[in-house]
Amino acid sequence: MNKTYVIVGASSGIGYAVASALLAGGNTVITLSRNTPALTGNTHYTFDLSTDDLATIPLPEQIHGLMYAPGSINLKPFRGLKRSDFEHEFAINALGAVDVLQWAQKTLTATPGASVVLFSTVAVTQGMPFHASVAAAKGAVEGLTRSLAAEWAPKVRVNAIAPSLTNTPLAERLLNNEAKQEAAAKRHPLQRVGTPEDIANAALFLLSEQSSWITGQILGVDGGMSALKIG
Repeated sequence: MNKTYVIVGASSGIGYAVASALLAGGNTVITLSRNTPALTGNTHYTFDLSTDDLATIPLPEQIHGLMYAPGSINLKPFRGLKRSDFEHEFAINALGAVDVLQWAQKTLTATPGASVVLFSTVAVTQGMPFHASVAAAKGAVEGLTRSLAAEWAPKVRVNAIAPSLTNTPLAERLLNNEAKQEAAAKRHPLQRVGTPEDIANAALFLLSEQSSWITGQILGVDGGMSALKIG
């Protein structure tokens, strides 16, 4: 059965991998991002959440699944962070998701079996140095996930994925040489950093009917980092 999915932030990385897989499965995929993804068969709207109005984007008749993938990695010592850094992280990670979900709420709640996937980070539960601004913003995403899962049940399932470091364009400066890649891999029990496909596979599961009895969950896809201690 052809289903309709909205992927926000599909121009690269995890969003691109999810959109590609959904299109390959014969689904209708609507993408929103600042840059046009190199996809075939999707309906794309060039859109910047910080400046553009979602009311200009037409809603489909049904939305079986919605994924909000935009994020940020702004790693600084706490003493070097300004209030504007926290505001920027919160705007991208939390308020952007709020805007999209309010825009789509009526259609989502009217679509049987609809599912929402948001993104947190392993740094919310692990407590990592230099992650204060992004962990604060993603902590808000986790709260939003659980609150909406309760409020929208049983009509819409809402879950989030909490990855560790993943080899996407967003993390390029953290993995831009062999030494950084090796050090990052060693911090994980599974001895490697994540790939977009690792995270996309989890997102596709949460968007699908295979996860029809799962809601309000924060799924760690992090190479074991959140649950295991090594060394």
